[in-house]
Formats: sequence, C-alpha cells, structure tokens
Amino acid sequence: RNFYYITMLRDPVSRYLSEWKHVQRGATWKTSLHMCDGRSPTPDELPTCYEGDDWSGVSLQEFMDCSYNLANNRQVRMLADLSLVGCYNLTFMNESERNVILLQSAKNNLKNMAFFGLTEFQRKTQYLFERTFNLKFISPFTQFNVTRASNVDIGEDVRRRIEELNFLDVQLYEYAKDLFLQRFQYSKQEEHQKNRLKRREERRLLREQRAHQWPREEATEVAVTEDYNSQV
Repeated sequence: RNFYYITMLRDPVSRYLSEWKHVQRGATWKTSLHMCDGRSPTPDELPTCYEGDDWSGVSLQEFMDCSYNLANNRQVRMLADLSLVGCYNLTFMNESERNVILLQSAKNNLKNMAFFGLTEFQRKTQYLFERTFNLKFISPFTQFNVTRASNVDIGEDVRRRIEELNFLDVQLYEYAKDLFLQRFQYSKQEEHQKNRLKRREERRLLREQRAHQWPREEATEVAVTEDYNSQV
C-alpha cells in the first residue's frame, strides 16, 4: 500500500481565533500524548494553562497571556520534526536556534507532502487535489468566508499581538501560499498545454479522415457517369 500525507493550512490569525473559540466552549486536548522520541513530555516540559477539567469561558487576553499555550505556532509545531530540537525540552538549545530549525523543518515536510491545501482557497485546493490524485469530487468545494473566527471583532493591536505569538506560523503560511499558487499556475499551464495538443491531434485526425473520404467520393461520381453514358 502507498500512504500519502496531506494537510490543510489556514491563515494563522483566523486559525488562532478559531482555536480560542473552540477552547472557550470547553474543548481540550487531554487525550493527546504529544509523543516525541518515544515518550510524552513531562509536566515541567509541557505545563497546562489552566486548572480543572477545561478552560471554558477563557477570555482572548487570558488565552494569549499563557506563554506555553500550544495554540501558539501550532501549524509549525505539528509539521516540524520536533526531535531535531529536543522535543518539548526547551533547555535543549536556545530559542532563536530552535525557531529556525522548526520553521525550516516544517517547510521541508510541507513541500515533500503529496499534497497540501489552503483553507482560504477552496476551489484551487479542490483543483489541485483532483489533479494530484486523478480523482473527481461529486460537488465543488464551498468557500465559507463567515466563520466563528471572522465574527470576532479585534483591534489592530490585538491582531499584531496574535501575529507576534504566531510569528513562525505567519512565515510558514507565506511560504505555503507562494508554493501553493506556483503549483496551481503550473497545473493550469500544464492542463492548457495538454488541451492544445489534444485539439491539434483532433484536427490532424479530421484532416486525414477527410483526405481519405474525398477520393472515394470522386471515384463514385465517375463510375455513375460512365454507367449512365453506356446506358444511353
């Protein structure tokens, strides 16, 4: 069997706000083991941001104030090879070196995946998926521009704060968006080229077919004329 890894990326600010709303409603990731190098992180390596069963009702400010909130740069962390930086052990190397390695690892893994799409480009994502795997969806993807995240009214200072907390995700998304649109343009050009070649081949076959038909028609006309003359 061949297994293909695929993923979807989302605008970092929208994704962060969406996770905050999800947590605010009582969602948790308690069942996540966060396995890395054969073990789960210790409580010291991965503290929790809240006490009790969940973080229901958390405000956006409280959500942003937790420095070890796993919502920060989640997309980079989930795409990168954490074993390169000592997993969740933040004392393994300095923060700046860790960030560079994580971001580059996430980019490499994303680039080498069989396919990835972007939430903000549903139709283009569908097109690339169908071209990549030679499959057709029975209905077109729908672009929902109104989401829980889009309904959150935040000021410019809050937006900048979220971007700062997710600065690795912001860089990854810019890279992903550029690569995604390059792949889309390439696939479109390739499709147009194939269609041109197909039309050219169809015209060639049509010309050959006509060339074979015309002599037979002329021969038939001559035969009819000669037979008519002989009858006369």
